[in-house]
Amino acid sequence: MDLGIHYFTFTHPEWETTLTDRFTETALVADQGGVSLLTVMDHWFQMLHAGGPFEPMLEGYTSLGYLAGVTRNVRLSLLVTGVTYRHPGLLAKIVSTVDVLSRERAMLGLGAAWYDREHAGLGVPFPSTAERFERLEETLQICRQMWSDNDGAYHGRHYQLEETINLPQPRRGSVPVMIGGGGEQKTLRLVAEYGQACNLFAAPGAEGLETIRHKLEVLRGHCERLGTDYDAIEKTMLFRGEVLGDVDTFLSQMEEFKALGISLVALTPPPYENPVPWATGLVENVVPRLRAI
Repeated sequence: MDLGIHYFTFTHPEWETTLTDRFTETALVADQGGVSLLTVMDHWFQMLHAGGPFEPMLEGYTSLGYLAGVTRNVRLSLLVTGVTYRHPGLLAKIVSTVDVLSRERAMLGLGAAWYDREHAGLGVPFPSTAERFERLEETLQICRQMWSDNDGAYHGRHYQLEETINLPQPRRGSVPVMIGGGGEQKTLRLVAEYGQACNLFAAPGAEGLETIRHKLEVLRGHCERLGTDYDAIEKTMLFRGEVLGDVDTFLSQMEEFKALGISLVALTPPPYENPVPWATGLVENVVPRLRAI
């Protein structure tokens, strides 16, 4: 089983003077210590439950471009890109740029967006939930076309592109797509049709296990109806339980999630603390044992 680090907060002690150094040090610890995936958020304001808009937040794709230059091994993504924030043709270009500059380590994490306050605050249109999911599907289609030999037009309900030219192309021919969320009718159907990975949310204990079991059963059903390969989809989850304080219990729980099909678990550093010792503890005490699961 692989480990991911989701770097969701920049609020550390003395962050005004240490933010860049700690972000960089954490990334290097992850990169050199066997972490499989390093993600940051696609938010412009910090989330309310993590301190709100007056906490520090860096723009996501600028951050990934920086990480592409300072790391060599770890995969890079946003968890996840809000579909409302960038026109799809430009998004495809941005992501393929990160992929080229990182030497094939980028992933497109994508979701329907939800944080209405930052939309209103910064003047970004925030359509209805139904429309955001329509735009999400069109964005997936446009990215697929941009990362193909088809450089012709795309005409959808919400987006009109006359030339889907994208050079240089991703060196792999495409960029893997992770669709975030566990919505059963729309999100997991989009995973089955367009995605190479899903990201689900899990709490510790039996409740979290049952949630993941059910969501993966739903995903399997969508794959069967669409004729896609369920086993080829990478199943990841964001886990918010205790880790370093009780590594044995954490690993025992991960064995159960692995049995359900989860192949990567992403963890978040504790807020208001220096993340570097936390990341160091993970690569020293968790990554080797997690890989053995």
